[in-house]
Amino acid sequence: MASRWITFIALLWEFQCYVCREVTLPAGPLYRVAGFSLSLPCSVSAYEGPRTQDFEWYLYRDDAEGRQIAVVSTRDTGFPYAPFQPRVRGGEVRVERDSGDKARLIIQRLRPDDQGRYECYTPSTDSRFLGNYSSSVVVKVIPDTLLITHSRILSGQPVIEGTELQLTCAASVQSDQHTHVSVTFGVRSIRGAESLGHNLREIIGIDRELRVTPGHSGGYGKRYREGEIALEKRKGDGSRDLYVLKMSALAPEDSGSYFCEAVQWIRDPDGKWERIAQRTMELGNLTVQPLVDTLSVRSAPDGQVSLRPGSPLSLTCQVSGVGLWNRSALLVQWMRRGPAGGVEVEVARFGTDGVVTWGDDASRAGGGSMEKEADGRFSLRLFSIHPADAGLYRCAVSVYAGRKTPGPTSPATLTQRSDWVTVILKTEDVRVSASIDLPRRPLLRRGSTVTLLCNVSVETTGSSQVAVQWLQKPEEPTRKDAMFSEESKGRLIAVLTYDGLARIYSNGSDLSVDRVSAASYRLRIFSARDEDQGHYQCQAEVWSQDPRGGWYNTGARAESVTAHLYLYARVADLLLIPLVVGVSSALFVGVLIIATVTCCFMKRLARQRSRIRK
Repeated sequence: MASRWITFIALLWEFQCYVCREVTLPAGPLYRVAGFSLSLPCSVSAYEGPRTQDFEWYLYRDDAEGRQIAVVSTRDTGFPYAPFQPRVRGGEVRVERDSGDKARLIIQRLRPDDQGRYECYTPSTDSRFLGNYSSSVVVKVIPDTLLITHSRILSGQPVIEGTELQLTCAASVQSDQHTHVSVTFGVRSIRGAESLGHNLREIIGIDRELRVTPGHSGGYGKRYREGEIALEKRKGDGSRDLYVLKMSALAPEDSGSYFCEAVQWIRDPDGKWERIAQRTMELGNLTVQPLVDTLSVRSAPDGQVSLRPGSPLSLTCQVSGVGLWNRSALLVQWMRRGPAGGVEVEVARFGTDGVVTWGDDASRAGGGSMEKEADGRFSLRLFSIHPADAGLYRCAVSVYAGRKTPGPTSPATLTQRSDWVTVILKTEDVRVSASIDLPRRPLLRRGSTVTLLCNVSVETTGSSQVAVQWLQKPEEPTRKDAMFSEESKGRLIAVLTYDGLARIYSNGSDLSVDRVSAASYRLRIFSARDEDQGHYQCQAEVWSQDPRGGWYNTGARAESVTAHLYLYARVADLLLIPLVVGVSSALFVGVLIIATVTCCFMKRLARQRSRIRK
């Protein structure tokens, strides 16, 4: 019976313990650094009374032989003992509430004599005195040994967009405890608009577990993945570690005041990492000038250039305001537009890889070159300029700031163009006329050889040659909208170039072109067919010879009126029609007579048979 009472009392006590007051502090010992803050959270649970509980803190120093020192209380302003009274009044030592039953002791700047055992006590609000009303933890105050230094300070002088930046910090700590150090580089914006808000941005850092982590703002994550931002840890002198920040291409938004921050971490007995010391080193101000404010592109000579055919043309593109020439790749293009405007075409380009390519066959025909004469100086030379080379020229420069070898699809940081240079060609007066002759005797019939003559007259003082084109146009269009169609303009069927080369674009007929005299050019159509009928026209272009012996198109041209080609039927074709009609008529009459005779004979034979039977 006694044993049953004992068991009942034990169960009752165990049940009561479930509703006993319990005060909890972190497990210790806790190591904190002198001069930095201490935050001790304390919570109470399983209590009776109001939800807002009071907290009182006591310190038992190691050298005080167990004497209790009142630190701070939530309900009594006169609670602190003399060593803590001025610190409590100044707010350096205080209690901050997380909730009604959770509060933490805050000591902003630890002193060596703050070391000891801290007790958190909660005055009872319960109807019965059951449970744990206080808890304590040992706090060890260790010396501050965290050091941070730098190799150089930013001068504050403006740099151009795309410039490389390298900053170095050295950090070290001497501690008997196992601690880790993290280092972070950051920047504070110095712009007026941003300084009103959150102007601090972390660029990149190495955390306490030696992981490199880019900042979450400012696009630093993307720049880190693309290799534009890097952070390295190296061994320095003595026990110092060097942390090197590299930014390969500065952007205007990178302007600001740079700093390096080192943090000392320790792992508490509960497994959580705590920041126990921190230092920040200012590295100076940096201003990044946008490339659009510094880049300058000029072409020389300025204004207008007047040359004669066959003369060399030399143009220069001068680039400045890029910064260090070995830091940014350039794409330089020479562009041309016709004297009357029109589409802008690429003449030549000097690629980011140093390869020159030509984009305009007309300029390349006379021979030319494009070269890099010096940093920021690019020349275009056409050895023998022709009328097709006249027009407006300018150079376009694309800068890849901070990128030496951009990819084929990489966008340029900025593209800027120079002013136009007008190139005028002084050509001699050239007059040209053309007429077409279609001999019609004897009559042109299908299957005959048709000859068309193009007579050209040229007036010029220099050597010249003529290129002749032959076009065939359809019969006169019957619809108004057909007059403006491509077909109404004619189809090129043959060409005789200025150097005597014949090109035939046959429609199925056998053609030939040749020069029969100094001013007469001939087109022959062998075994002409119905498809060869239509209107024919010849067009003449005058080519002249430049002083270097090369030939160029002067642009002088003339076209003849059209000649109409109609083919008559052959004699054999004319006899075939009556022959076919006559034979057909004779056969029809013969068949009709035979059918009539046969029909009458059969009827007569049938009547005779019927009489005999009767």
